Amino acid sequence: MYILTAIVSLTTLGLILGFLLGIAARYLKVESNPIVDELEALMPGSQCGQCGYPGCRPAAEALAAGEAPPTLCPPGGSSLAEQLAKLLGVEIDLNDVQDPELLVARVSEDTCIGCTRCFKVCPTDAIVGAPKQIHAVISDACIGCKKCIAVCPTECLQMHPVEATLRNWRWPKPAVAEGVATC
Repeated sequence: MYILTAIVSLTTLGLILGFLLGIAARYLKVESNPIVDELEALMPGSQCGQCGYPGCRPAAEALAAGEAPPTLCPPGGSSLAEQLAKLLGVEIDLNDVQDPELLVARVSEDTCIGCTRCFKVCPTDAIVGAPKQIHAVISDACIGCKKCIAVCPTECLQMHPVEATLRNWRWPKPAVAEGVATC
């Protein structure tokens, strides 16, 4: 009998508190700037910190406030910078912006000691392994932020270019010849 009373009282308490939290979420919601939401949606979302901000949301807030240039995201390259500038309504010179070479981390199995420092700092959980065992990098998840290389005590991680496979190969853009009219 006591167990049934406890179950009913805890269920009632949970329902009442859940209802109160739902009301509070609706009426106490903090409105955010819609331009920040749009800027954040354009960004990669990997929270890698290569731009100098702790994540994509603070970077988007800095862009909206005019504290950062549209070229702040290295993984996004020139295409992202162009989209950000268009959304913000500013003009930018993309001659200095270079598209980053796509790199992924690889573990040298000969020198990996399984210290687990690398996968603790990986923003995309691309490194898998267990303590005192050799780690591996999931190349599809690696964004090439190089955070793992900075913390590796044995230097068993190196950055390598992405190998072209049937899954990731793209037709290269043709070079525009000088004096040729484009559509």
